[in-house]
Amino acid sequence: MLVTAIRENFLEIVCLLDQLDAKKYTFCNPELSNATIGEHTRHIIELYQSLIENYELGIINYDKRKRNILIQTSIEEARVAIEGILAKIEAPNKDLQLENGVQKTNFSVQTNYFRELLYNLEHSIHHQALIKVAVLKYQDIVLPENFGIAKSTIEFKSQCAQ
Repeated sequence: MLVTAIRENFLEIVCLLDQLDAKKYTFCNPELSNATIGEHTRHIIELYQSLIENYELGIINYDKRKRNILIQTSIEEARVAIEGILAKIEAPNKDLQLENGVQKTNFSVQTNYFRELLYNLEHSIHHQALIKVAVLKYQDIVLPENFGIAKSTIEFKSQCAQ
């Protein structure tokens, strides 16, 4: 169920990528403090990559992710990275150690793979909400209905409508 939700979330991102050209993908948006859609997309991708690449080691540190500039400047590189994530995301739950800090570990806490997948999904939705703010100015882009909206918000609104 969780992996299915992540796959659906990435399909929403791919839907957006399919509608963007390189100029829109790399445009410094004032609405995003001059960040680009590509930078937000890279950030989403790299947190998942960090989790998957460090799964066997069992120590996750999102601060030490690679920061591949090609993902934020090339829509095709972003698509390839997403395909790579989706090909490797299904793994058994297991205990992990989550650390933060680049030069030295500032903090370490026990977690598990499923909890980190859920964190990455929620984190992705948060960044999609930011991306949506920048995309709204483009009349030619149609986002999926729930792009950038948390599942809990969707469920809450559904209950209010009844």
